[in-house]
Amino acid sequence: MLLSMAGTLGAVEPVSVVLSGNPGPYEVSQWKKDWPGCEFEDGVKEGRFGLVDRDGMRWLRASYAKGAVGPDQGGGGWRMPFGTREEAELRYTVRFEEGFDFNKGGKMPGLCGGPKTITGGDAVNGKDGFSVRLMWRKDGRGQAYVYHMDQPSKYGDEFDFPESFRFPVGVPVTIRMQVRINTPSKKDGAIRIWTTPLGGAEQLQLEKTGLRFRQVSEYGIDSLLFNTFHGGSDKSWGPAKDVAADFAGFEVR
Repeated sequence: MLLSMAGTLGAVEPVSVVLSGNPGPYEVSQWKKDWPGCEFEDGVKEGRFGLVDRDGMRWLRASYAKGAVGPDQGGGGWRMPFGTREEAELRYTVRFEEGFDFNKGGKMPGLCGGPKTITGGDAVNGKDGFSVRLMWRKDGRGQAYVYHMDQPSKYGDEFDFPESFRFPVGVPVTIRMQVRINTPSKKDGAIRIWTTPLGGAEQLQLEKTGLRFRQVSEYGIDSLLFNTFHGGSDKSWGPAKDVAADFAGFEVR
């Protein structure tokens, strides 16, 4: 159980992302202001992000072109540091547009830490870093996509949400992700993820314990990893048409 996480996460000052500027194309200069400290980005300078106002909220709209796979073709990504923590909670809201093509799957934002951004088949040796993201899968199913030391293959480990879960289209869903990094040399890392549909009750979708993210104490959880794109590694993952998803309310506690 992760009861200790619930009792300690409120002790740190929350870090919020404020999407400023006017609705329309999301310029690199505005992105730098809203997401301070990022060392790289994919998709902003290429014009794949915009700002929209809807339902009294400001949203960051990610566009995924027909057939686009990976952050260099559709959507995009970046890593925003917020200071090193042993435990962290990320919250945000996502809304997939009506008619969104989930196809085989795609990536969604999460948390990470370490000197390297561990994605795309990078080795998890316990000294360079880790990552915990979400994925949508076929028909809107959900899962956590985790790079940890004991994963069974080169690519991230997949921890499925219950079979009954589906990301809806046209309806906002709030994500709450808690991550506790392990004590070096121990398998005591953990993740827990809840979802809340608009007007519905929060539901625990995943709890996974016994994880190893590191074998040294020099790093912890230190960044919001904004990542969203279709893929997968080949063209069969790309959407059959141009689609978009909106993100809002990013906060780390």
